[in-house]
Amino acid sequence: MFDLKGYLASKQENINSYLDKILQESDISCRIVTAMRYSLLAGGKRIRPVLCMAAVDSVGGVGENFLTEACAIEMIHTYSLIHDDLPAMDNDDLRRGRQTCHKAFDEATAILAGDALLTLAFQVLSSKSFLSNNKENEKNLNKSLQVINIIASASGYKGMIEGQMRDIASEGTNLDIDELKNLHYMKTGALIDASIIAGATMGGGNTEEIEKLHNYSKNIGLAFQVADDILNIEGDPVIMGKAAGTDETRKKVTYPSLIGIEKSKKLAMDLVNKGLIAIESFDKRSDPLRAIANYIIERKK
Repeated sequence: MFDLKGYLASKQENINSYLDKILQESDISCRIVTAMRYSLLAGGKRIRPVLCMAAVDSVGGVGENFLTEACAIEMIHTYSLIHDDLPAMDNDDLRRGRQTCHKAFDEATAILAGDALLTLAFQVLSSKSFLSNNKENEKNLNKSLQVINIIASASGYKGMIEGQMRDIASEGTNLDIDELKNLHYMKTGALIDASIIAGATMGGGNTEEIEKLHNYSKNIGLAFQVADDILNIEGDPVIMGKAAGTDETRKKVTYPSLIGIEKSKKLAMDLVNKGLIAIESFDKRSDPLRAIANYIIERKK
């Protein structure tokens, strides 16, 4: 039986060490770097970078060879959390069991720390790719640029940012299930999808493999958000490291508010099953992806 707990612990340790190494190259006495480290190294599941490396493995590559790309994705995710927590957006006080960045520092520092992490992510990605800019590695360079494009598109105004904008605009309004699905795909699913597709691309996956992984990622990305909606109602704030019940307070449209808790749980399970079916032809190298799919709806935080 696949040991997901051990697998995640090993990957998280490598990811955390590499993130720390990247920021150690900066002036750690600088206030902005201190704020960046505060949020980036606060813990977290590291699901997106883990999925990225697992996708590399699933198509026959070596995930650990792409730790740089995986960590860049985590920087982008952390930047989005810093900005989501701001008073102008979700106005949260806790994240990952500690004060949010703007509470620990101030709003201006939090905004700049988020901006800096987003910029650093692409600095790291482009530095690695352009180091390979010679004729012998032209194919690898093109692949690196493709990966940068995949991640940038998912992070931008047609992906995560648009999803956040729709989430804010929908507070106190009525959405139908399809509108909510599209919102959640952009807000949460797009970067999860990009993590997996970028990994499969770097690992040398063919068109058919990448399409199957895309179907997997679309389903588990949405399942992740449905599970988050459920945890916001039923989750333990101590375990989650953040407050519960905030969606209702802000009058956010969620799956439980539209179809109820039990139907939301069934929907999450159905989405995971669809994701698993999409990669059923893959061999044991995809066992981490299978285990993570189930973990997404079983997690407590």
